Amino acid sequence: MDLPHTKVKDGIIIQVKVIPRSSKKEIAGVEGNTIKIKLTAPPVEDAANEQLIELLSETLSIKKGNIEIVKGDSSRYKTVKIKGVNL
Repeated sequence: MDLPHTKVKDGIIIQVKVIPRSSKKEIAGVEGNTIKIKLTAPPVEDAANEQLIELLSETLSIKKGNIEIVKGDSSRYKTVKIKGVNL
């Protein structure tokens, strides 16, 4: 899947729409420039954010430490920076 992203000096920036409490965790598709991601975790006590980072780490085969939620910590819409990746 070709993910919409913006290149920055040390990686990429992606826009994500998180759908918490889904039946399975997966990248569900792309809407415009936003990547829809379904998560099984609830949006409580950072559980969904942690699962989002875990899913991106597994999918892109990179360390969790290279993924940072830059904006939208408590929102469904998030801006995520991924260091060390060139798509």
